[in-house]
Amino acid sequence: MKLTYSIKGVLFQTDVSNDVVEIHVATKKNRTTVVLKAKKDIKIESAEIKESYTYDPEDLIFVNGYQSWTDTKEFTVKENLKNIYKMPKFLVNMFSFDKYGDAHIKKYRKGVLHGFDYSYIRGKKPLFIGTYNSKNAYLIINHEVKNNQIVLEADCKISLNQDEEFTIFDYAMVYGDLDTTLNAFFPKKMKEKNIFGYTSWYNHYQNITESIILDNLLNIDSRFDLFQIDDGYEQYVGDWLKVDKVKFPNGLDGICKQILSKNVTAGIWLAPFVAEEKSDLFKEHPNWFYKDKDGNPVKCGSNWSGFYVLDIYNEEAKAYIVECLNHYKEMGFRFFKLDFLYSVGMMEREDKTRAQITEDAYNIIVDTLKDCQVLGCGAILSNSAGKFTYLRIGPDVSLIFDDVWFMKFFHRERISTKVTIQNTIYRSIFARSLFLNDPDVFLLRDDNISLSLEQREALATINALFGNVLMTSDNLRDYDDRKKEVLNRILHIYHDATNRRYSRNGDFIHISYMLDGEEINKVYDTKRGVFND
Repeated sequence: MKLTYSIKGVLFQTDVSNDVVEIHVATKKNRTTVVLKAKKDIKIESAEIKESYTYDPEDLIFVNGYQSWTDTKEFTVKENLKNIYKMPKFLVNMFSFDKYGDAHIKKYRKGVLHGFDYSYIRGKKPLFIGTYNSKNAYLIINHEVKNNQIVLEADCKISLNQDEEFTIFDYAMVYGDLDTTLNAFFPKKMKEKNIFGYTSWYNHYQNITESIILDNLLNIDSRFDLFQIDDGYEQYVGDWLKVDKVKFPNGLDGICKQILSKNVTAGIWLAPFVAEEKSDLFKEHPNWFYKDKDGNPVKCGSNWSGFYVLDIYNEEAKAYIVECLNHYKEMGFRFFKLDFLYSVGMMEREDKTRAQITEDAYNIIVDTLKDCQVLGCGAILSNSAGKFTYLRIGPDVSLIFDDVWFMKFFHRERISTKVTIQNTIYRSIFARSLFLNDPDVFLLRDDNISLSLEQREALATINALFGNVLMTSDNLRDYDDRKKEVLNRILHIYHDATNRRYSRNGDFIHISYMLDGEEINKVYDTKRGVFND
């Protein structure tokens, strides 16, 4: 192991204990734990462990992205991760493209496939790698294919006081039958039911009004478990207690009551840790926002008017977050889609790692919404495990299969139906173990959409097969007989299909499942977004 640390700004490296730091390594079966004990006040800068592995040309490498939206799939040894720094730097800075994912914390290198916390190699020599240490330090798993080497890297910048201990690595590295290993590491222990619901976003986006919401509510039926109001009701992002009076002249209290009268759960969307530049919150409480070393608020992305992260260690900011969540909880909402949760990872502290900060932030949500259902979105997966009931596991569905052409040059968290379908399939290993998987929406409608009918039906089928949340933004009033029949079939698959399996073969994913005593086999074309039946 190579450990880099500093004392008063001077860098040192070591791979053994010395008079500054003790390194304790324990290995039991397939699990390795590395604990540091500081003998003097030091700052940990980096740590890595190298393992030899001979990659085969036919190997498939599962690379788990940094957050919910980051593209995640099985890569071939010849594929590369998208590197936004191939874009002009002024564009990256102008739109904060480097803030959505890991580009601000991890250097991209050609020929290196890096992911977070969990990885596997499917091939002649199957291997699984998984962390137990996400509360302390993220495990960055680097597959250096050309060097035939796996480098395990800890995201671990933290200052330690004399005699303080810190677990820097704690991971499993298991060779052998991959399915057996995955089933053991990700046992299907969560018993909560799959849910079927409506969300306003993927038809109206921010252009919702009281009449639009009530019209869609009128047309849901008894099969629905949930009706969720998405972004667009608030004055500005961050001003959660100020509902837009033009679009919602009567507020949300009456609407919530009408949702509950339909015998479904009332859901609401918030991005609790951020506020946009136009918001009253950002203008009136600048001291509530996390500042960088130069005293500037830290921008997390270019959505809305640009948005910034609240400092969760500021007691007034924390109280405001809690107040906003409680406001909607007291109104009667019991399902919270909480978005842009990766934002707290922008914060840096001497006494805490990024993982520890994110852990503290997510615990605010858990402690406040104890008797509610939480769907985390744009969130760090390993911190979400055991906290949120549901988690988005892919980027937003787009109304065009791979969205408009220039979006392909954006960050790895960009909107894309093409990408999110693959995330839905490959992150299904986490379902009912870490959380219940939300694959985002299916859309069958004909208007306000550019997906072909075949692409829409493939999206709906894959969401039903590999997700635990099935959502739509369609108004069922507009469904013709064909769409009603498709919806019935999708719900049958969603609730009753068993033994769901998949395997990659080039640009195709072979999918099989059991339904009504019959094995059904399909081949999904990842480039065209359709089944080749």
